[in-house]
Amino acid sequence: MKRLSLISLAMMTAFPAMANDTLIDALQDGKVNLDMRLRYENVSQDNALKDADGLTLRTRLTYTTGDLNGFSALVEFEDSRVVAGMDDYNNAIGKNPDYSVIADPETTELDQAFLQYQNYGVKARLGRQVLTFDNHRFVGHVGWRQDRQTFDAASIVYNPVEDLTLNYAYVTKRNRIFAEAKDVDSKDHLLNGSYKLGIGTLSGYGYLLEEDSEISNGIDTYGVRFAGSHALDALKLIYAAEYATQSYNKADADFDADYMLVEGGVGFSGLTAKVGYEVLGSDDGQYGFSTPLATLHKFNGWADQFLSTPKEGLVDLYASVGGPLLGGNWAVVYHTYEADQASATVDDLGDEWNVSYGRKFMKHYNAGIKYAAYSAGDVDAGKVDTDKVWVWAGIAF
Repeated sequence: MKRLSLISLAMMTAFPAMANDTLIDALQDGKVNLDMRLRYENVSQDNALKDADGLTLRTRLTYTTGDLNGFSALVEFEDSRVVAGMDDYNNAIGKNPDYSVIADPETTELDQAFLQYQNYGVKARLGRQVLTFDNHRFVGHVGWRQDRQTFDAASIVYNPVEDLTLNYAYVTKRNRIFAEAKDVDSKDHLLNGSYKLGIGTLSGYGYLLEEDSEISNGIDTYGVRFAGSHALDALKLIYAAEYATQSYNKADADFDADYMLVEGGVGFSGLTAKVGYEVLGSDDGQYGFSTPLATLHKFNGWADQFLSTPKEGLVDLYASVGGPLLGGNWAVVYHTYEADQASATVDDLGDEWNVSYGRKFMKHYNAGIKYAAYSAGDVDAGKVDTDKVWVWAGIAF
């Protein structure tokens, strides 16, 4: 509460002294947004856990002030509720541990609250906010879950010249997706710079993560990414490449691991097909490359079997195809997984099929369905066959 009080005080006092009617105009010129998503999720696993069923409604209410000499403010509340008593699931914070996990606990919380200044190529924010960089592989909002991830932070975005963007954020708290039960006090430094070229965007980054605890710890990651596309007659070429190196220390444990991504694709006749090869490396089979702030559901399969990287590392070879259908978009993705550094008993980490269809309609509405089927590999890898189904409908205005 002390942290939020300081944020609130900053938001109230940071506006320059001006006539009351000017401030009132900024408040009256503000806008309110409402975003609601009703979702059913089912999880079935080949183990002793009961099949999980959950029906939840996420409501997000946002108020953004008008501009006052470059200053503005935003306040946002988020609520997630079980609907029709359908809560036969482990919510990941202690409820129904004999069921499979659906990580959508009931909660009502302050999702964002920040003061912003934007002028002269600078956008600075102080307070609770969403932070995302590049494709969310290292820093994201985990918007797939009903309680998304935000950060208590001071951040700045600077555009010194056209096409060049420099980002820095200092994070003091990670507000994770488990209500407030697993939030993490931190001392994180997030740096990301990107430059738009004619054929894509080149990014470089350094993410220096440290939990604010009495135990010495840190995850330092440095990397470079290039991603883009190029039109070639009737075809559109799509490509991405990324490399990062990571050092991890906690107490007396020290490890190093690398990350690599190569992805290529082509768009034609409304369809898009891609193949990719992603490696989250291992340090001698004892530590797997970690991305604790990522939008993890977006990567390595929707069945969420690799939210934490196995100590043997992870190699994900995948292919996808998708396109428009009946006013919406469909996609089919196949993954095959193996260890980066295999042990005597862990090499094959399984494979997975993903299928989805979603569409927007009547400007403010959306709906969709999604399915994930994971088949486990080696027994000692600790995975089991898992099927997940989602059906949702939403409204935003």
